[in-house]
Amino acid sequence: MKLQRFGQVLIHACGKDATRLAAQGVGGEREDGSALSGLELDALDEAAFAEAMRTTSVFARVSPTHKLRIVGALQARREIVAMTGDGVNDAPALQAADIGVAMGRTGTEVTKEAARMILADDNFATLIAAVREGRGTFDSIRKFLRYLLSSSMGEVLTVFLGVVGARLIGLTDAGGAVELPLLATQILWINLVTDSGPALAMGAEPPGDDVMARPPRRLGERVIDARMWSGVMQIGLAMALLTLLTMDLCLPGGLIAGTQDLATARTAGFTVLVLAQLFNCVNARSETVSAFSHLFVNRWLWGAVALALLLQIAVLHLAWLQLAFGTLALTAGQWLLCAALASGVLWYSELRKAVGRWPTGRIRTPSLCPSAT
Repeated sequence: MKLQRFGQVLIHACGKDATRLAAQGVGGEREDGSALSGLELDALDEAAFAEAMRTTSVFARVSPTHKLRIVGALQARREIVAMTGDGVNDAPALQAADIGVAMGRTGTEVTKEAARMILADDNFATLIAAVREGRGTFDSIRKFLRYLLSSSMGEVLTVFLGVVGARLIGLTDAGGAVELPLLATQILWINLVTDSGPALAMGAEPPGDDVMARPPRRLGERVIDARMWSGVMQIGLAMALLTLLTMDLCLPGGLIAGTQDLATARTAGFTVLVLAQLFNCVNARSETVSAFSHLFVNRWLWGAVALALLLQIAVLHLAWLQLAFGTLALTAGQWLLCAALASGVLWYSELRKAVGRWPTGRIRTPSLCPSAT
């Protein structure tokens, strides 16, 4: 019986399965690669048996009772146990394990009924591919949530801070009444353009080549953890501040006196928020890896960004859309200013990632490029 670790899942293969697993070089050995027989296991007390689970890679000539005991001892250590087998005597351990994997070709019917999963090709390399796919799917979910939550937070904070600090940035009319930084139709447009195509394209992001080199996730770890929430809040706040700064630059009142009217300021702020979210979809690909690492591996993402940019140009320069969304045409200089300000989200994120990597000494970060397998 050979033990191999894939992420936080421990695979236990028995008999000829273990021999095949060893021959294929699947996974990584436990600490010292030692072996114990069933007779030696019988001589161990509970403390010694628990220690054997930590240090032993191979269990030879074990009975069904031994297999059950091994599964129970590993589960007591909060391991997630996957048991593979093909014989009738493997069925009890397959049922007791968190994941029972039966051989599809050589496995008995009893084993297949006891298992929760059937390995159709009897190839342990398929388990590696499955774990890689699972980790990649989990990463895609996190990217999707990181992008959507941070973008939505940017919209919420823009409206909230714009109303609270309206007099500070000059968002008032002639009578001193507070004006909204964004119109309702503009917010709906942002949700339609930036929260649909780019967000869905995140799901097509290929897994990074470090996906199998990461340490296992802790049991019970949340999809959205404290670190992600911190990033969501920071990026959302950066978007809001950049949007309101753009409006302040345009408006005649406020901290920085401008020369434009409210409609132009609102259009510029609206554009900055859209562009900031497009920069954010590139940044949200990873919480630690630079956005410039293998920037063009996801053509669907870039297609979605290009489409969103074209739609934003249309809503600013087509007369009937201007009427519907309360926008005005921007000059080339104003577009460049909006793009420069919106890119601040990307530069802040790059700085944040670099600072986050610094204490661990990971100057060379893992790549986002998919491995060639």
